[in-house]
Amino acid sequence: MAGTYDDEDYIPGTVNIFASKYEDDAGPGGQPLKKNKNGVILLPQPSDSPNDPLNWSLTRKMWHFALVSFITGLTAATSNDAAAAQEYLNDLYGITYDAMNTGAGILFIFIGWSCIFFAPASSLYGRRITYLICLLCGCLGSVWFAKSNRTSDTLWSQMFVGMSESCAEAQVQQSLSDIFFQHQLGGALTIYILATSVGSFLGPLVANFIAQGMGFRWIGWWGAIICGATMIVVFFTCEETVFDRTKYIPVIDSSFHQTSSNENSQDLEDSSEKNEKLHQHTSPRLLTVETTHRAHPEEEEDTTIDATTGGANANNLETGVVSAQDEKMHPYWKRIAIITPSSYLEGFGFKQYIFRFVVYFKVFTIPAVWFSGLLWGLQDAYMTFFLTTQDDYFSSDPWNYSANGVAIMNVATLIGAVVGCLMSGVFSDVHVLWLAKRNNSVFEPEMRLWLLFITLIISPMGLIMFGVGAARQWPWQVIYVGLGFIGFGWGSIGDTAMSYLMDSYPEIVIQGMVGVSIINNTLACIFTFVCSKWLEASGTQNTYIALAVIDFVSIATIVPMFIWGKTFRKKTKRLYIKLVELSQGM
Repeated sequence: MAGTYDDEDYIPGTVNIFASKYEDDAGPGGQPLKKNKNGVILLPQPSDSPNDPLNWSLTRKMWHFALVSFITGLTAATSNDAAAAQEYLNDLYGITYDAMNTGAGILFIFIGWSCIFFAPASSLYGRRITYLICLLCGCLGSVWFAKSNRTSDTLWSQMFVGMSESCAEAQVQQSLSDIFFQHQLGGALTIYILATSVGSFLGPLVANFIAQGMGFRWIGWWGAIICGATMIVVFFTCEETVFDRTKYIPVIDSSFHQTSSNENSQDLEDSSEKNEKLHQHTSPRLLTVETTHRAHPEEEEDTTIDATTGGANANNLETGVVSAQDEKMHPYWKRIAIITPSSYLEGFGFKQYIFRFVVYFKVFTIPAVWFSGLLWGLQDAYMTFFLTTQDDYFSSDPWNYSANGVAIMNVATLIGAVVGCLMSGVFSDVHVLWLAKRNNSVFEPEMRLWLLFITLIISPMGLIMFGVGAARQWPWQVIYVGLGFIGFGWGSIGDTAMSYLMDSYPEIVIQGMVGVSIINNTLACIFTFVCSKWLEASGTQNTYIALAVIDFVSIATIVPMFIWGKTFRKKTKRLYIKLVELSQGM
């Protein structure tokens, strides 16, 4: 790959995001860089095609956003509702709680590892087919669960339910990055995490009401009905968002790239040292793929120009570019085709699929993937512990909560998650812009992590307030506030972990999220099996103190990421470029 991707100073994720005061600065083909009303460069730079999802009307974007958010909440709910039927299955068929626990482990394994099977298909056959397959799996798993009367039924039904949620673990983030610019992704991810929280925390509550009012089998039947109805709605109204933007972007000759650079640096910088620093801080990647900030890099026109070309074939001047001037919007049936073959698909794409499947495992060599996966995965692990503690402690003396009373406790956790999401989503978008302005308009993904210093205190404190409070029978107000603090950690860490990874490697969203999902759900699976044994061996109080220490230490890894995060991104540049080429079919 030619262009700034091969530049020695190029670092994935580092970008100059504000527009220059010099309005004659131009992008590809001499056209001005596109930016929003606040002077923020639109990343990625949209084409002029009416079929570019970045150019969709607000109504189309919001409907697509609502659909994928609903799928996220639905699949999270169906993945967490089986516990409401445990008591009935045990009484009627002798299905043990350990067996149901094993079913939860199977669920987590298939949530995480199904992602990597669907990911290569996304770039080859389009996004829609994954949603339809996963919703179909949700239907099958729910029906199987509704008809359970043997241990094997409760186990293997969770396999299909887990596969259904896998689309919400990586595919949804990819769809959001298809339709929103990078500066909008923080807010979009806030809604995504909220949808996950609503499904995870309120799903068990709704399932309990269904079991008591209609019978436990209706937990599965309602899951199947809603999944089926959603599949129909998705089939007819969810538009395909895959779009080959590189066909519409003119390619700039490398000699022009160098000339531009020299002229611009002379006009804008009196200090050569400052100019060199800013050159190192401008990312071509963000100008090609995912961002809502359309700004013009002040001191670095050369990288912005080459960035908008996608870095491809920089030795030719505007060759092979498709004009969008007279292009019409695709007809309705093409926009909702079950399969949208990529422009680089060879035959049925079997060899391409296998090759991508193997190469995608290389995301596990990226430190940011492990960082995000471990942070988010531990939050899922804590959920296993506090749900187990709720069932064990609060359904007996001195609390004597009913099944619904125990489930209602999760409302406090949900409220905390909402607050955490707002902090790490909406407020974070404003905060990082403020930090970028103070950093000569240069945005670094590590800026997303500053707000986690708040979570570093609140989240471990929540675990102690809830766990130790339950063991020592502290006032219920303390315990509920503790649940709220745990929810705050869930929301803020989930939003920040994903935002950081997407900001660091914006053109490989689905590959990165697949890695996070596998780490996340594998951790959740492990803790599912050790949770009860740990609580029995160490006691509730000591277990939660240990969890609080783990929580504090894991969140504190933001400190080494501040120190070495940029170095890690620079060292993984070649792998990133290879994955970008693979996802774009180059």
